Amino acid sequence: MSENNEALFREVDEEVRQEEYMKLWSRYGRHMVVGAVLLVGAVAAWEGWKYYQLQQAEAAGSVYYNALKNASDGKFDDAAASLAAVKHQGFGVLAKLEQASILAAKGDTEKAVAAYDAFAADKNNDPALADLARVRAGYLLVDSQTPDQLLTRLGPFDKDTSIWRNEAREIFGLSAWRVKDYAMANRYFNAIAADPKASQGLRQRAQMMLQLTAPNLPQK
Repeated sequence: MSENNEALFREVDEEVRQEEYMKLWSRYGRHMVVGAVLLVGAVAAWEGWKYYQLQQAEAAGSVYYNALKNASDGKFDDAAASLAAVKHQGFGVLAKLEQASILAAKGDTEKAVAAYDAFAADKNNDPALADLARVRAGYLLVDSQTPDQLLTRLGPFDKDTSIWRNEAREIFGLSAWRVKDYAMANRYFNAIAADPKASQGLRQRAQMMLQLTAPNLPQK
């Protein structure tokens, strides 16, 4: 008898649970389905967006690197046209920098400096890239601006905490050499040579300039 009772109780309990589930489903089932659909839709949309972004980045990257190859081959007009067509957020920023470098390679220094200055002034660009644009412009201006003018442009980089300190000091030194301020040139090239974090290329150029500068310094 007890076994029959237990079986009956289980059956009743199961029916009660089913009835409660039906009540819950009738009340919340539609919302659960809609929520599930929205969740799946959101995940699918996100995955689709990531895939789209990846495809766009790959396409932009291909155009960008082909443009660099054209530039290295001297096909400046083709390179400039390709870079102008890059609209991807990341590669598009790099493309603007390279457009300025192509102007410099073609000998149009004034337009190249203007392009670098415009890039550096754009608050939407990464500060590190903006500083790179300022340094590149500085190198282009070595042959036309005085050390004081270049110090006005790049003076904030002339400190030991700046990652561009040695490039800026090379610019100042070269400009000083051009105007025959050999003492100033010697000071900046020595600063580069003494910096253990300066690149090998920068140190080698600094040592060469120090050798050229030495005969023009007052004899001790």
